[in-house]
Amino acid sequence: MTSYEVVLERPGSPDHTLEVSKRETILEAARRDGVRLPADCLKGTCTTCVGRVVGVEGEDDGDDETTDSRPDAALAVDYRRPPQALAGHERADGYVLLCIALPRADCRIEAGPQVRAEVGDSPWR
Repeated sequence: MTSYEVVLERPGSPDHTLEVSKRETILEAARRDGVRLPADCLKGTCTTCVGRVVGVEGEDDGDDETTDSRPDAALAVDYRRPPQALAGHERADGYVLLCIALPRADCRIEAGPQVRAEVGDSPWR
C-alpha cells in the first residue's frame, strides 16, 4: 500500500514523523500514532484542525527571486470532501484541514494554536 511521510512541526514539541496511507487522513494517522492534535467537526467545516504546508518533497525550493517561495499545498494534500472552512486565498497560502486532508506527497506541516490564530474562525460555525 502506498504511504507518505508527513512531518508535523509543532512549536514547543519535537517534530513527529507520520507514515500516512493514501486513504487515511493526516489527523487519523496522528491519532493512531498517539499525537494529540485539536479537532472538532471532522468534516472540514471548522478550522480547529488547521495546519500549514511548509514543505513538499520534490518541489522546487523557490530560490529564483521571481518565484513565490510558498510550497504548493495542492501537491501535498487532497481532500475527502471540499474544505468549506478555508477560503481560496487561505488554501493558496498553504493552509490545510488535517481532519479531511489525504496526503499526496511527502511533506512538512506546521500545526498548533499559532496557525489556527492566523486563519481565525470558520464562517460555517
